[in-house]
Amino acid sequence: MPLLARTLSLGPMDNNTYVVACPETREAAVIDVGFEPEAVIAAVREAGLSVTLLLNTHAHFDHIAGMREVQQALGGTYWLHPDDAAMLDAFNAQGTMFGFPPAELPDDPHDLSDGQVLRLGACELRVLHTPGHSPGHVAFVSGPDVWSGDVLFAGSIGRTDLVGGSWPDLERSVRERLFPLGDAMRVHPGHGPATTIGHERLTNPFVGEEAWRT
Repeated sequence: MPLLARTLSLGPMDNNTYVVACPETREAAVIDVGFEPEAVIAAVREAGLSVTLLLNTHAHFDHIAGMREVQQALGGTYWLHPDDAAMLDAFNAQGTMFGFPPAELPDDPHDLSDGQVLRLGACELRVLHTPGHSPGHVAFVSGPDVWSGDVLFAGSIGRTDLVGGSWPDLERSVRERLFPLGDAMRVHPGHGPATTIGHERLTNPFVGEEAWRT
């Protein structure tokens, strides 16, 4: 059963926050709240959803700074891959580098793992470990959709020059974890417009077929 999904592009870095929900039970997951948590809270309440999962693709400040406020307002258990846990120690230092004020982390983090299945009412989200942009970066897959965080964008890829980044890991994550999901798979990235696996496999200048030949 396809999830209901809404994309909110928020904050000074145009981060995509996603609200996905089971159409039968109205149970919802919120993915990557970096900025404007009040907009996310309003969207969830207006849709009549019940948040059970708060999910981070990775632990960079612009994807996590608003998660605690959403958790306090709407509830839900918070999940992050443990390979990114060390980044939380320098969480506010990340924000300071870009001129953002301090924020508080969500309560009681739970560990994500590769292949894990998270239930969302009558639907499910499968976890893919996709390191490269950060050591514990993950993507979430459900039916014809993948929420790819900052590993794969429309026509681009995530940075690998930040602490914990790795170009070889990111290239493997895209080519060996995401591309095999199939050309029809819709990709919902952490920034920018949606795309498809097929379009990126053919045309992405960093990891697509043209890049393979250079």
